[in-house]
Amino acid sequence: MIAKRFAVAVLALACLSGPLLGQETYKPMFKGDPAHSRPEAGALGYMRTVVDAQRAYKKKHNKYATSLQQLVHNGSFTPRMAKTDRGEYTVAFHAPGKDRYAVQLTPKTFDAEHRAFYVDEKGMIRAESDKPATADSPVLRPDQ
Repeated sequence: MIAKRFAVAVLALACLSGPLLGQETYKPMFKGDPAHSRPEAGALGYMRTVVDAQRAYKKKHNKYATSLQQLVHNGSFTPRMAKTDRGEYTVAFHAPGKDRYAVQLTPKTFDAEHRAFYVDEKGMIRAESDKPATADSPVLRPDQ
């Protein structure tokens, strides 16, 4: 009887310890969600918002914004989004000309739940699992 109770307690502890230790399995937020974790989902959402804001900005000004601050109130880009510290990620914004821009999101720590991302005016998000993503990185696919 004591062995059975002990086994049940160990099983219950094992079931609870995963979520308590941050090992909860990520559940995709939509069909085709390529994120591996909530932080990645946030990073990818940020990148999509930048792309949408840049499209709106270019439609209005006939050029891309040259800073994140210029994107505020374009699309759904908020003043808070202009900050480059995104919690578990750091943003790098580059605008080498009126027809070009690039955004990199690099995790503060690389691991299975934190890949790096890159997007430019073409709108294709690229990813790397162990280094900052660039224009030469593989395109992120829904099944990755």
